[in-house]
Amino acid sequence: MGYAFGQPLFKGSLVALITPFKNGAVDENAFRKLVDWQIEQGTHGLVPVGTTGESPTLSHAEHKRVIELCIEQTAGRVPVIAGAGSNSTQEAVEFTEHAAEAGADAVLHVMPYYNKPTQEGMFRHFEAINNAVDIPIIIYNIPGRSIVDMSVDTMKRCYEELKNVTGVKDATADLVRPIKQRMAMGSDFCQLTGEDASVLPFLSHGGHGCISVTANVAPKQLSEMHVAWQNRDLDTAFAINERLQPLHAALFSESSPGPVKYAASLLGICESTARLPIYEIADENKAKVESAMRHAGLLN
Repeated sequence: MGYAFGQPLFKGSLVALITPFKNGAVDENAFRKLVDWQIEQGTHGLVPVGTTGESPTLSHAEHKRVIELCIEQTAGRVPVIAGAGSNSTQEAVEFTEHAAEAGADAVLHVMPYYNKPTQEGMFRHFEAINNAVDIPIIIYNIPGRSIVDMSVDTMKRCYEELKNVTGVKDATADLVRPIKQRMAMGSDFCQLTGEDASVLPFLSHGGHGCISVTANVAPKQLSEMHVAWQNRDLDTAFAINERLQPLHAALFSESSPGPVKYAASLLGICESTARLPIYEIADENKAKVESAMRHAGLLN
């Protein structure tokens, strides 16, 4: 494949996996089936226990179990980037140690939320994780949820001084950021967007892939879109992107993962149940999700 912006550790369509529930507990059988289906449909990597996986409301035991299930079921077929973030550095280190021991290929660490660290505090947070465990680290920069925004300068410092820091999941929605980050860190710094709707502009500005919510229900289409982009088949990439735009919008008609879990239930993947404070989505948004899935060709 021709690839213009270096060869990072991860690229293409990665999925921010939902965590299925049944009778109040993790539905392990549904989760295993979801992992297999994602890989069969061409997804290039799996990201369990991120925000989409309801990490804020999983117990520590559940968190670790879902990571273990994902790694076990994947069996090395595609990379697993384990969600390991916390606004407690000590807790983040604990989750990272577990992910490394379980066999994850990398860990994803959200910026510390609520306690609003300074740029120096952010660096020290990642320094502590880096020094505790030898595993690739992806910084998850999402100001809309964490309130804080890691600057390009701090990210460059992390990349240059911390040997395990490999890349970023960028959910700033700032399409100038990938250019700035590529200029600061170079083309091998792995840039993955967390914004489904703007993935092609992100790729065109130096990005390498997407950690996607929509891929939970449209894995084949998104895999094909990324492969088309990598092969510079732009007509195909643009056509898939346009067809999925209403679905991207519908899946964020309410707080995620409410809408995507409803979408998954329409495909028979799992129940639509999420954990409070995420609640069942409104009927009008159910209609939006169903309509967008039909538009995308996902429902007969």
